[in-house]
Amino acid sequence: MLGGFSQGSMMGYALGLGVGRPRPAGIVALSGFFPEVEGLEVDLTPPLPPIAIGHGVYDPIIGVEWGRRARERLEEAGADVLYREYPLPHAVDPGFLVELRPWLRSAVSTPTRP
Repeated sequence: MLGGFSQGSMMGYALGLGVGRPRPAGIVALSGFFPEVEGLEVDLTPPLPPIAIGHGVYDPIIGVEWGRRARERLEEAGADVLYREYPLPHAVDPGFLVELRPWLRSAVSTPTRP
């Protein structure tokens, strides 16, 4: 399982979906965006791990549109995405953390994908 907040979410995407990297059981990305930088190659071929994305709609640091774009890109690639927006700035919604508990349990109990 990989995850993080802000820059940590971008690291989770890069480590979990980078070409040649082992697939994690899941990725949690909070208030971040899908990294697109020179030299980073991502592998979006199925099977993809489940991915949970949470983003504040009033985020002045990394606007909510970045979370929406990540969701769209990942869903287009066939990922199972849990996506939530919440009425907060650059922060984590405690209510979403509660919702993530069963999601995390399910992700780590699912057999490892090839």
